[in-house]
Amino acid sequence: MYNKLVLNPISSINGNIYLPGSKSISNRVLLISAISNGTICIKNLLSSDDVNHMLQALKTLGIRYQFTDRTTCIVYGSGNKFNFSPETYLFLGNAGTAVRPLTAILSLQKSNVIITGDKRMKERPIQNLVDSLKQGGGKFRYLKNENYLPIKIKGGFIGGNIVIQGNISSQFLTSILIAAPLAQLNSKIVIQGELVSKPYIDMTLKIMQQFGIKIYHKNYKYFYINGNQKYQSPTEYIIEGDASSATYFLAAAAIKGPQVRVIGIDKNSIQGDIQFVSVLEKMGAKIIYGKNFIQCMKNVLTGIELDANHIPDAAMTIAMLALFANGRTIIKNIYNWRVKETNRLEAMSAELKKIGANVSIGKDFINITPPKKFLHAEIETYNDHRMAMCFSLIALSGQYVTILNPQCVSKTFPNYFSEFQKISTISYIK
Repeated sequence: MYNKLVLNPISSINGNIYLPGSKSISNRVLLISAISNGTICIKNLLSSDDVNHMLQALKTLGIRYQFTDRTTCIVYGSGNKFNFSPETYLFLGNAGTAVRPLTAILSLQKSNVIITGDKRMKERPIQNLVDSLKQGGGKFRYLKNENYLPIKIKGGFIGGNIVIQGNISSQFLTSILIAAPLAQLNSKIVIQGELVSKPYIDMTLKIMQQFGIKIYHKNYKYFYINGNQKYQSPTEYIIEGDASSATYFLAAAAIKGPQVRVIGIDKNSIQGDIQFVSVLEKMGAKIIYGKNFIQCMKNVLTGIELDANHIPDAAMTIAMLALFANGRTIIKNIYNWRVKETNRLEAMSAELKKIGANVSIGKDFINITPPKKFLHAEIETYNDHRMAMCFSLIALSGQYVTILNPQCVSKTFPNYFSEFQKISTISYIK
């Protein structure tokens, strides 16, 4: 394990990347498979810290599964009948895609389950989700700091009329949507304010439909869910390649080239971050769509003004593209960067300034002017996988870049740097 990683300047980027499975889809499908009726074979399951946290939690809750190879998992659905001890303790690291939906699902159970996480997860908001579940009868107790993990879940959720804020995290709504069909009552969910990351809600609804559950909504403001439903597993589910992970390789091709082909997704992806490719095109990159692949080729890039509310994770990669584009780039409506794995608005601003960029930020925007000259810097990653992957692209500038705590990419893409090396003509060194 390196405490730091120095990336050499890269003279060209060229090749094919076989994408690991989507983290967002992997953890949704794992949980829904666990509460479904029937047995399912999940293929191309992501192997990462966040998915491992979900798997360990399901095992603790009595769910049976087995791997036939590293990315193929057979899950034996429980029909939402867990088997666990009266005082079960789940440590879920910094995996929001595990913490939030498990909180909702376990609120349906007669239990005393404690959910906790690492230091950063204990700083990330959960009050909005808990308050909404309480409206449907859920019973909870904060064990340390009010409104934050660790939390004890005591069951009680039966559905009904629920109001939830839409402007903090789409994972809160996703979690209630997954749980509500199993509740005793029909549910109506009312969204207050603007709903962030709508494509992630579309993803959730699409996956639920594939497991036999239909939900109706009116313009993402009102969601209607019938209670007493049952999830039914399809016999097989193939996880798409991770569109968020694809952004780094596609961006590298656009910046340096000549080309990169990412394999495992195409324009029909159910992931919201597929919209990143359209932004690349608007900035000037050349794109070819094929069956199960997307190819990007280098071209002159131009700065952009973008409302990135729908693609907050991919927007971080757009911030890196801004360094190599002509003119200024403004990325707006990204308040929820502040409640991610780190405060990404503050973190991006600090680290971009280190390499020479002119940066200003506000409550929900970042304004980036490319550096006149790239500077070598040690990039603090704040234990945030996306910070590490984003700033690897600085090696395309002709300047060295040092990534601190590079192993943080294990959260979603453990072999990211080796894959990045494969398509680079100059390798990284310690």
